[in-house]
Amino acid sequence: MLIRERLEEIERNTLSPRAMLSCRSRGRLQREKECDLRPAFQHDRDRIIHSKAFRRLKHKTQVFLTPSGDHYRTRLTHTLEVAQIGRTIAKSLFLNEDLTEAIALGHDLGHTPFGHAGEDVLNRIVPGGFRHPEQSLRVVDVLEKLNLTHEVRDGILKHSKRGGPILPDDLSLMPETLEGQIVRIADSIAYLNHDLDDALRARIIAAKELQGAGVEFMLKLGSSHSKRIGKMVHDVIYATMDCGLEKISASPDILDAAQKLRRFLDERVYNINAIYDDFRKASKILTELYSYYLEKPDYFYKQAGKNYNFGSLPTDVCDFISGMTDRYAFSAYEKIFLPQPWILY
Repeated sequence: MLIRERLEEIERNTLSPRAMLSCRSRGRLQREKECDLRPAFQHDRDRIIHSKAFRRLKHKTQVFLTPSGDHYRTRLTHTLEVAQIGRTIAKSLFLNEDLTEAIALGHDLGHTPFGHAGEDVLNRIVPGGFRHPEQSLRVVDVLEKLNLTHEVRDGILKHSKRGGPILPDDLSLMPETLEGQIVRIADSIAYLNHDLDDALRARIIAAKELQGAGVEFMLKLGSSHSKRIGKMVHDVIYATMDCGLEKISASPDILDAAQKLRRFLDERVYNINAIYDDFRKASKILTELYSYYLEKPDYFYKQAGKNYNFGSLPTDVCDFISGMTDRYAFSAYEKIFLPQPWILY
């Protein structure tokens, strides 16, 4: 018996009947020989970690644009926190940790430079609009050709809520697997708490603002970063057990508190003038790069290389720009639009 087959047997014998087993995957876009060692979802996890798009996440903005401090989150550290929270929930519910982790590690591969400001500007200027979940799926399917399983691809596509409910009543908006649903809520648990933590570190919010009648939702979630995450994770686990693992759930009180925390961050962090001004400047960079590349296709393809040539110039330009790190976008803009120093001998 192969090692993979023995690991699949362990899944069958130990995981919940509601878990998605590796051996029951609906398969990949292209059929291929299975790995002797790794079950399908573990193999997907490994492919994502070794992708170029995953490595670029370390230089993409989460909230604060090119922060000078070492302890602020990036898109990569956000991704790792989502994976950790997701695995904790999955393990407690005897669901498939490998599937959960693979979805978590891949969910933001298509995110733009400059965070959601970059996504907003591409959504405005690219024909047909732009959403990072669809771009994440395009990254794994087309740009990097990872040939992932259906379940991982479904979880990546349906992880985002962008202002909508964290757990919608319409199950068609949710991932097909419970593991994918875990990542959707783990994404919210992670960013709500680490964005608040970063805002406190940056002194955008004072600790005293989290006390008093105006922020009573904090009393439900906890007084510290670790307590808030612990409270939300415990609530998801036990609420899901209470509903017989029919779907990933949370109690109304905790969901309400989470929504109020999100509104608080909208008002006190995401939309304040200092951050808005930075993102407005960043949006200008992406808008002008997009226009220049469309006007100068020969220059664009020389810069982008053969990996960005799928027959449609607007699509190729969108792929290239959305894949940029923050610092690469700054460098590309400077090279095109700012005077370069002369080197005289």
